[in-house]
Amino acid sequence: MAYDQSADINSVYAPKAEIVIRSQQGRNPGRLSGMAQEKRAAKPQSVFGADNGQRINIDKFTQRLRGVTALSSSQKCAKSVRLALESAGAKFNSHPVAAADWGHTLQKIGYQKINLAFDRPQKGDIYIINRTQKHVYGHIAAYSGSGWVSDFKQRDYAVYKDPNVRYEYYRLGD
Repeated sequence: MAYDQSADINSVYAPKAEIVIRSQQGRNPGRLSGMAQEKRAAKPQSVFGADNGQRINIDKFTQRLRGVTALSSSQKCAKSVRLALESAGAKFNSHPVAAADWGHTLQKIGYQKINLAFDRPQKGDIYIINRTQKHVYGHIAAYSGSGWVSDFKQRDYAVYKDPNVRYEYYRLGD
């Protein structure tokens, strides 16, 4: 359940234009009030950068994940997660085909391997299930903020009924 094919994302998804109009009337745009500064400081960071200059916007990533509506797998979990990452700013010169091989690629774009945290996932977390005898490509999924998503909306992180599967867990670092 987890392979990927190279695809030109621009041929499938047209970019959406977004226009934001803000009024500066009656405000000094160079200064923020104390309350505005506190709100800005309290707002969680949603854009993370890697050492190689890549920047991933977690909000865009999870928005794309929430757009996945399938209830069963099409066996393209790696492609689905890759397209969501690309929509959030990730750029890949090349990428693995098998989901089980994505760990190093995730680390290149700023993800860090951490201890399993299925009991307290954060938006943008990604897990990988390593290969098994039955699942030679492994599996990859990401947390949308409300659930685990791959190429379908998963009921849980445990998509394989094999108790011997090994997981790797990744989170974007600051």
